[in-house]
Amino acid sequence: MKSKITLGCTAAVMALMASLNAAKAADEITVAYFLEWPMPFQYAKVTGAYEEAMGVKINWVSFDTGTAMSAAMASGDVQISVSQGVPPFVVATSAGQDIQIVDVAVSYSENDNCVVRTDLEIDKNSAGELAGKKVAVPLGTAAHYGFLSQMAHFGVDLASLEIVDMAPAEGAAALAQGSIDMACGWGGALRRMKESGNILLTGAEKEALGILVFDATTAPANFIAEEGELLAKFLKVTADANTVWNAGGAAAEAMIPVIAKDAGMDEEATAQTLATFAFPSIDEQLGSAWLGGTAQTFMKGVADVFVNAGSIDGALETYAPTVNTSALEAASAM
Repeated sequence: MKSKITLGCTAAVMALMASLNAAKAADEITVAYFLEWPMPFQYAKVTGAYEEAMGVKINWVSFDTGTAMSAAMASGDVQISVSQGVPPFVVATSAGQDIQIVDVAVSYSENDNCVVRTDLEIDKNSAGELAGKKVAVPLGTAAHYGFLSQMAHFGVDLASLEIVDMAPAEGAAALAQGSIDMACGWGGALRRMKESGNILLTGAEKEALGILVFDATTAPANFIAEEGELLAKFLKVTADANTVWNAGGAAAEAMIPVIAKDAGMDEEATAQTLATFAFPSIDEQLGSAWLGGTAQTFMKGVADVFVNAGSIDGALETYAPTVNTSALEAASAM
């Protein structure tokens, strides 16, 4: 009897703690994002549109890589990650982390690439000369996947390369200093890399080879289940900001200075970067070209590339369970 009472009390305490934690989560959340990665959502971020729509305090925390976002969500420090790369998401879910994609944040085949140092004079016609070279790659990211795919396309043996794990900003600096031969990355870091070298393949050439590049908004599965309405409001605000930007005109132009400041960039660089981005509407995201099936198939392909390269131990049989469109569907009705 004493044991049953003790267990009952423990269960009651745990239920109370869970209730209190849920209440706390509803009052305040932490959202991860990238600096030097300008997106329309940042206009809504700065103007307070999210807090107004959601009725909660939002702590915005910047990260360097999508792998760091995964770690922060695993520890419970972050509830929503905006624009997490699909490869780091695949790495995390393949390892058993229970996070899910809730929307397509941005498509950007032109804004994620690898750059070879200018003085090496290596291009797509002489890519075989990369053998023996030193390469800076942010492991487990979209840039890592793109790097692996490009090397496979060119027939460059990974074992012949000295691969160093570097965040894009560090890789850009190392390339400029001449301490590495090739660097891979995105955003502002990629622009700086191009000042010291040249790309091997354009975005269109990569897409033709099936090397897609897009980011997703992701969240822990338990947060999605417990705070679905809150998440739907977040996605609705994001979609509204994207709609204004996609419409162009004066309203979109007015967003640039605000986005630039929040991204830590100048206005010209912000406009140039945004010009390489595409922001699908909610209807487009829910269609077969994205979360209706293609994204899940693409993630399986990414995972298989990582497995073959020895970057992860194994892939999931299917990545369908890692996509949860319930909040996005709710947002479409708001």
